[in-house]
Amino acid sequence: MKMEAVLNCSSQHEKPCGLILQYGTAGFRTKAEHLDHVMYRMGLLAVLRSKKTKSVIGVMVTASHNPEEDNGVKLVDPMGEMLVQEWEVYATNLANAEQNELQAVLTDIIQKECISLQQEASVAIGRDTRPSSENLAHAVIDGVTALNSKYHDYGLVTTPQLHYIVCCCNTEGRYGTPTVEGYYNKLSSAFNNLVKQAHDQGDKKKCLSVDGANGIGALKLKEMEEYLQSAISVQLYNDGSRGKLNHLCGADYVKVQQKPPQGVEIKPGEPFCSFDGDADRIVYYYNDSVGHFHLLDGDKIATLISTFIKELLLKIDLTLKMAVVQTAYANGSSTRYLEEVMKVPVYCAKTGVKHLHHKAQEFDIGVYFEANGHGTVLISKTAEEQIRHLANMEQNDEKKKAANMLLSLIDLINQTVGDAISDMLVIEAILSLKGFTVQTWDAIYTDLPNRQLKVKVADRKVIETTDAERRTVKPPGLQEKIDDLVKNYNMSRSFVRPSGTEDVVRVYAEADTQENADRLAHEVSLAVFHIAGGVGEEPKPL
Repeated sequence: MKMEAVLNCSSQHEKPCGLILQYGTAGFRTKAEHLDHVMYRMGLLAVLRSKKTKSVIGVMVTASHNPEEDNGVKLVDPMGEMLVQEWEVYATNLANAEQNELQAVLTDIIQKECISLQQEASVAIGRDTRPSSENLAHAVIDGVTALNSKYHDYGLVTTPQLHYIVCCCNTEGRYGTPTVEGYYNKLSSAFNNLVKQAHDQGDKKKCLSVDGANGIGALKLKEMEEYLQSAISVQLYNDGSRGKLNHLCGADYVKVQQKPPQGVEIKPGEPFCSFDGDADRIVYYYNDSVGHFHLLDGDKIATLISTFIKELLLKIDLTLKMAVVQTAYANGSSTRYLEEVMKVPVYCAKTGVKHLHHKAQEFDIGVYFEANGHGTVLISKTAEEQIRHLANMEQNDEKKKAANMLLSLIDLINQTVGDAISDMLVIEAILSLKGFTVQTWDAIYTDLPNRQLKVKVADRKVIETTDAERRTVKPPGLQEKIDDLVKNYNMSRSFVRPSGTEDVVRVYAEADTQENADRLAHEVSLAVFHIAGGVGEEPKPL
């Protein structure tokens, strides 16, 4: 490694004095003007990771659902998964190193990981539509070329498309063709195969209104429409032609505000969905006949998909280990429905997609979604082989049809990461096959009323949790107080957890009525404020 060239180039991507960042589930995220040095150094790290794994590594320039003036970066591991946790530490150390420490930090990574610098490296780079993304992608390229390594700049892509491309590159095409066109072809072919098997729809074409969050998802969905053989008609809103990215629109806005994006008029019963800024999250919603807003979030999506898969498995008489993985934020009604009605095991993982993904890998079929709409389905190689064998060898027509449906579903699902476009097509295919409207889907179970609040504290680290963040172990007395408060309400539960990025404690409560959920959330917030070192004004009733 020609360290002199690396350091010389690094001096052109200067680190702001005193800036400290942490690589987490979302990678790095902050104001775009602070990220030039980070991008250069993530180019370097991607090369080292590529040499270590002897694989193509992805670098995605995006800040997802954050405001337009922010940006960020995520590294994509060989099978399209998120960067392994051990390397998150390297990313953090590298981003925070002062110029005179950079050589030592790089040398430390190379020695600890026994990286051969003679090994070739290849990096796949993608970016979202933010005004800052193009220049920041160039900084990544500078990092890759400073280490004399190869790269392919895929330009404007959704985050899930880059994950798909990286997986394709490292499986010699077994997962698909490593291009955006390959992605469109794979997903559209599977979708068209599925909807063809729906009961006679007559001339009625499926229609869906989509809020693209003024982001990359809108751009790519437009490109994909021609591949869908008019099986679905998409009406795009917030398509990026005007309006700011994620401003008063997008999946995060709809989920948090519990209302449709601004500038969109929803007719009663009309199905709508929203992507986030980099198209890895999706939520559905509609207004009923009296104008009441109904949100179908990640819990509803996981329930629809897992129920459909379970029904197909029963038809082909195949026993596979299947489970749904949720976080503590999952609505209690969804958990009860899955366990008690569908007899599907449910497991709880810590908040953060990487934790759910890791847990889902333990099963033949693992369905995971965060309540925010980020999730997917993982199908083991063994399960896929068994299903494929049945599709090829089964003599019974009904069983053969069900096995082929499962194979199409496997192709339609982006197993590398949550994918708004893929998830949307999976949902639309299932609704067609089951003859469901969005209202029928919503009626599978009724969400328990819930409330999320934040409490400012002097130091969020005073809160320590266990049991997938559902119970606190520190500070002393807090969990006992929460337990006492929960006893006062029907069908209630509450938990608190420290924010991963700021000195606040997040409070979640649910109960039989919205009034009770609100009261419980407020009472737990007061307990957090007084026991965990709250700052500022005491939380006020809602």
